[in-house]
Amino acid sequence: MSKGVKTQIKTLYLKAFYLNVGKYIEIINYYLSQKNEALPLGNYIKIFGGFAFKSTGYQKEGIPIIRISDFQNEQIVLENCKRYKEESSLEKYELKIGDIIIALTGGTIGKLAIVQEGLGKIYMNQRVGRFDILNPELFEKEYAYWIARGVQEKVKNLAWGGAQPNLSGKQIENMEFPIPEKSIQKKIIQFLNDLKNNSINVGVYFNRECEKEIIRLQNKQIALFQIKENTNTEEGLLQILHQQILQNAVSGKLTAGWRKKNTDVEPVSKLLEKIKAEKERLIAKKKIKKEKPLPKITEDEVPFKLPEKWEWCRLGDVGFTQTGTTPPTLDNDNFGNDIPFIKPADIKVSWQIDYENEKLSNKGLELGRLIQSGSVMMVCIGGSIGKSGICSMDVSCNQQINTITPLTNMSSWYIQYLLQSPYFQKIVWGRASGGTTPIVNKTKWETIPFPLPPFTEQKAIVAKVEKLMEHVSALEEKIKQNKQDAEMLMQSFLIETFKN
Repeated sequence: MSKGVKTQIKTLYLKAFYLNVGKYIEIINYYLSQKNEALPLGNYIKIFGGFAFKSTGYQKEGIPIIRISDFQNEQIVLENCKRYKEESSLEKYELKIGDIIIALTGGTIGKLAIVQEGLGKIYMNQRVGRFDILNPELFEKEYAYWIARGVQEKVKNLAWGGAQPNLSGKQIENMEFPIPEKSIQKKIIQFLNDLKNNSINVGVYFNRECEKEIIRLQNKQIALFQIKENTNTEEGLLQILHQQILQNAVSGKLTAGWRKKNTDVEPVSKLLEKIKAEKERLIAKKKIKKEKPLPKITEDEVPFKLPEKWEWCRLGDVGFTQTGTTPPTLDNDNFGNDIPFIKPADIKVSWQIDYENEKLSNKGLELGRLIQSGSVMMVCIGGSIGKSGICSMDVSCNQQINTITPLTNMSSWYIQYLLQSPYFQKIVWGRASGGTTPIVNKTKWETIPFPLPPFTEQKAIVAKVEKLMEHVSALEEKIKQNKQDAEMLMQSFLIETFKN
């Protein structure tokens, strides 16, 4: 077994153990009650409260004062503690190695800590309670810790004081427990520690039936965690697979076999000539504006080698690019038209576009920019930079969105796959500027290097990706169902474990 797997198993055991340890203590107490009378904890333990140190007496040097905020994850943390001068009258408030303390007030009431080695002399502040064993011959000190772990929820329920819950040491002392003899206490301590560390012995510790029930619950909890963890891992792997499909699509790897069977394909140079000619016709008809030619691709910009008959160009070379505006939309007095006005929130991470929100007013139709059906839209500002989708109807959009309308023999879906590929997304985010509100303007966007395949191969790529994505979607649905099943199992387990 590898070190990583061992660490993972240990983590799961600890997580399961600490989640349910309160219930385990309840089960132990139930079995103990069949032979031992439940008596007040105060017969064995006194909860000794800390001293009310005055803030005016705090100083830079001196003895650390342990407040509730100074114990975390069941250990004392001295980093932000206050300090006080050493006085003989405060000796009874000194904490020793192995002392068990509990928070008696505030939002973390019931929080525990065990004083660890290496802290030196430390004092206990008010509203912190220490478990003092009255007769060490009858009561094992660590057993007090496990009792405390078992009553944390009860402690919270007992707290009084409205918005600021409080608990007295006396209230804890009045709680009744079936305390066994010291030899049994030691066996219970050993069992709980071995359970926590996943080192349970084959034999019996103190009660076979009790131990068997607790081990069953522990194993069931671990199994549920593993199911949930596996589904999370599977989701992550599917996301990686999804991205790899897109990356392979735009680098030509996905259609390597297709190219071997389809050698008589028109080279991309011919496609670029046709696109250029169409742009010139649209400019002549004044349907689009003439813009400066985009710079040629340099060798330094080429991130990976393309297959034969592919070429590197710019995104703006394969279509007509625009940035949206903010024209007037409909109001109660203007019924306008049916042109949807798209905002970044309307472009979903699922690549879908929501057309059911705002519509352009008549005036907005005159002032806004019409984005033709089949155009690809990408969010270019803010935290959702990179979201994109294909318009299935004519729309308009705001200035937070860049768009590209494909020209002659360009597939909208190939452009969409490219925009969503890890290659393109990395460049988009790399070109974002603007501090707290990053932005990728149209110039930065349309000049991103574009790996362009012949049109017939674009269609083959789109068909291949669609087929693979169908398989991915089927796996996603299966994982989603597994996750739902795991949640139902978890809920039923919680009901079983924590029912009265």
